[in-house]
Amino acid sequence: MTEPTSTNATQSRVELDLPSAVPDLSVVVPIYNEADNLRALRRAIGHTLDHSRWSYEVVFVDDASTDRSREIYEEMLVEDPHLRVVLFRSNCGQTAAMAAGFKYSRGEVVITMDGDLQNDPADIPRLLEVLDQGHDIVCGWRRERKDRALTRLLPSKLANLMISTFHRVPIHDTGCSLKAYRGWVVRNLTLYSDMHRFIAALSVGVGARITELPVRHHPRRFGVSKYGLTRIFKVMADLIVVKMLMQFSAHPVRWFSFFGAFIFVMTLGLVIVGLFKFESTGISFSRRYDIMWISAAGMNLLVALNLFLLGLLAELQLKSSGFFRRRASMSSGDRIL
Repeated sequence: MTEPTSTNATQSRVELDLPSAVPDLSVVVPIYNEADNLRALRRAIGHTLDHSRWSYEVVFVDDASTDRSREIYEEMLVEDPHLRVVLFRSNCGQTAAMAAGFKYSRGEVVITMDGDLQNDPADIPRLLEVLDQGHDIVCGWRRERKDRALTRLLPSKLANLMISTFHRVPIHDTGCSLKAYRGWVVRNLTLYSDMHRFIAALSVGVGARITELPVRHHPRRFGVSKYGLTRIFKVMADLIVVKMLMQFSAHPVRWFSFFGAFIFVMTLGLVIVGLFKFESTGISFSRRYDIMWISAAGMNLLVALNLFLLGLLAELQLKSSGFFRRRASMSSGDRIL
């Protein structure tokens, strides 16, 4: 393996020995302590794609595994020209692993899947057939899941309900890692925190055409699941962030102005209270201003002005950084008839 030129401190080594030709497919698989599944997973992918019409590469992204996974990679790379391995120095989570896989993948289509053998690589051709029907993303739907009800099924159902409610994504199973993407979709996304489960929602926000397909799901044979009930709280926090990114990022000045206008209305109310006397006989102009109310109104007025200026600065920053051009380029899959 050779040292990457990337300055990302989380990545230590990347296998870059494949031929220079761009493959049709990149199969990206985040890995964490899946030593017992690695060889079987690679054989299953090869059984599906070795004799298919697609050229492919497999990108294993190891999230600082503490088992013997790295020794197995060394052995597999000797005999497997399709395999590439990205190694993290420290554990960064599945989202970071996905983002690194997207960065180092080269295929025109990117397939993502888990490394625990619960996703079936035999479903990849079916995903690609649906993708060729005019879609940009095809999401796997684990209609019959083989997981434990309390620790896996319940958190997943709650997460799917919240995501579909907040973001109106027309899919049933946002947590299924088995998905097919057009390369332009995933390579233009900026991912952090635990946002890998929101890739479909973020992509819909930039015009990607999305659909879903029922896929097979197998019980875990080796290793231990890395998810549990605590995932629900992470989903709730990320839901708010993603919602704001999707709604605010296009024109932030509008949203800052909205909150500024609300505070400005409050300011008018404080001015009225400070300048007028309210008595049982009626309302009259006060000769002695209530300094407390007038001071509060002045502070609110400054806050409203600052909000507007912050929105204006955010708008200018997004335009100068090319954000709007990047959003437009992400829709490069649009057709002109």
